[in-house]
Amino acid sequence: MLVHDWSQIGKEELNPKIVRQVVHTGNATVAKIQLAKGAIVPEHSHVHEQITILLSGRVKLICQDREQIVEAGQMIQMPPDAPHGLEALEESQAIDVFTPRRDDWVRQS
Repeated sequence: MLVHDWSQIGKEELNPKIVRQVVHTGNATVAKIQLAKGAIVPEHSHVHEQITILLSGRVKLICQDREQIVEAGQMIQMPPDAPHGLEALEESQAIDVFTPRRDDWVRQS
């Protein structure tokens, strides 16, 4: 068993409005995402199934030309290969879970 402490996990600034922390297991990736108000995650897709748990804030999710407002306490289930993006309507924090593991996010040492 491993215990991970977010306060001990490095922060990666993707841009001035988005910061992530990442933990990889053998089969999954878990990320803690900080979004400043106005942060944009451009439309993208990936082979991973994704679950996003919005811990705080509010975001506008755009998926397959449909917009959905998601609020703290709600969870998004995104199927593999579905084009999606979002905009933070206010400062927000989320936990993303991906399966299989996001090997494209594994840092090269």
